[in-house]
Amino acid sequence: MADSFTTSVLRIATGSTETVTDLTHDCEEFLTRTAAGRDGLLNVFVPHATAGIAVLEVGAGSDDDLLAALHTLLPADERWQHRHGSPGHGRDHVLPALVPPHATLPVIAGQLALGTWQSVCLVDTNMDNPDRQVRLSFLG
Repeated sequence: MADSFTTSVLRIATGSTETVTDLTHDCEEFLTRTAAGRDGLLNVFVPHATAGIAVLEVGAGSDDDLLAALHTLLPADERWQHRHGSPGHGRDHVLPALVPPHATLPVIAGQLALGTWQSVCLVDTNMDNPDRQVRLSFLG
C-alpha cells in the first residue's frame, strides 16, 4: 500500500514553434522534494488535447527526428476535419493518439529509474497554444 501521493504542476512556455521539451530535470527536482528515498511511481501528465509526453533520447537528433516523423504521419495541411486555429491544426488533436498525454515511470530510492539515454519530454506541435501545464504526481 502506498504511503503518500504528492502532485505539482509545471508551467512550460513552448513558444511559437513545434517543440520537444526535456522535462527530466524538472522531474528529478520534484522527486528530490517529494520522494525522500522511497520507491514508487512518477506519473507525468499533460492536460491538453494537443500535446503528449514521450520518453526518448534528446540532444543527439532524436527529438528532431520525432518532429520530422510526426510531420510525415500528421502533415499540417487541410485534410483534417477539426479546422480551427492555424492551417492543419487538426493534426495537433490527433497527436495524443500517437504520443500519449502521460507516462508512468519507476522511482527507486527516490530517483527516477530511466535508462542511460532516456529523457522525459513534452511534445508540442500546437503553435497556437504556447502555454502548457504538466502535472507531476508521485505515488510511493
